[in-house]
Amino acid sequence: MSFPDPVAIAIPAFVALIIVELVAVRLGWRGDYDWRDTGTSLAMGLGNTIAGAALGGVVAAMAALVWEHRLLSIPVSWWSFLLCFVLDDLAYYVFHRSAHRVRWFWASHVIHHSSQHYNLSTALRQTWTGFFSLGFIFRMPLFFIGFPPELVFFCAGLNLVYQFWIHTEVIDRLPRWFEALMNTPSHHRVHHGTNPRYLDRNYAGVFIIWDRMFGTFEPERADDPPRYGIIRQLPTFNPLWVAFHEWIGIARDLARARSLKQLWLAIAGPPGAVSGETSDAVKARWQAGSAVMPAE
Repeated sequence: MSFPDPVAIAIPAFVALIIVELVAVRLGWRGDYDWRDTGTSLAMGLGNTIAGAALGGVVAAMAALVWEHRLLSIPVSWWSFLLCFVLDDLAYYVFHRSAHRVRWFWASHVIHHSSQHYNLSTALRQTWTGFFSLGFIFRMPLFFIGFPPELVFFCAGLNLVYQFWIHTEVIDRLPRWFEALMNTPSHHRVHHGTNPRYLDRNYAGVFIIWDRMFGTFEPERADDPPRYGIIRQLPTFNPLWVAFHEWIGIARDLARARSLKQLWLAIAGPPGAVSGETSDAVKARWQAGSAVMPAE
């Protein structure tokens, strides 16, 4: 059974909504656009599409190979679609959390966080090196369980389409029941924040319940509005530097390594492990500073 590509179908809607949001921001709604930043995000999105077209067949072939050795033969039906969608979102949570805690995966994922602005165009700022960083391995267990590859790829596409609309400051808070269950603009603004309290939080794709279950949830606070980007902000809008700067950093740190531990930290340690500027270190300094501040 064949499925349509949700992302390809949604692209015209992405463009239309970016234009609508841009007009809304110009009319005074909350949000910010910078033409250079938006241009970089669009360039990264185009490169991601080209990379996906070039290497998607290899991923599909590997998925088919794993599925040939599946544990079960799961049919395509309404219940298998719902189950696959939920489990695929859990797989995305595991991938996303790993992409913030393991430098090798972060080298690709950092591209998405590199913008200091937060708007719908930021959603299109995607990696060119996802295949190289092996992010696709997190979905391989779904094929091994027995979900047909076409169904998994369809669910993954829906997951990605859902995440587009949460990249906005125009929408504030949604009804409490929705905020409790689903990922929302408020939750995802926290994820993109560089504020110490927001680092490594809210990894959800569609369902925020994973963060609530696994202790990584942090609500957005009015007294601490998110500041966007990465801990060491990029000094350029050059798409090539945006795409490869962390890989270059890994190569530099590997060349300077003088022990197996340093080699390991350069590749598989948390981002910032070599310099000592990890998210945990930033949080620890912030918490220590907060502890000595006088109560108001």
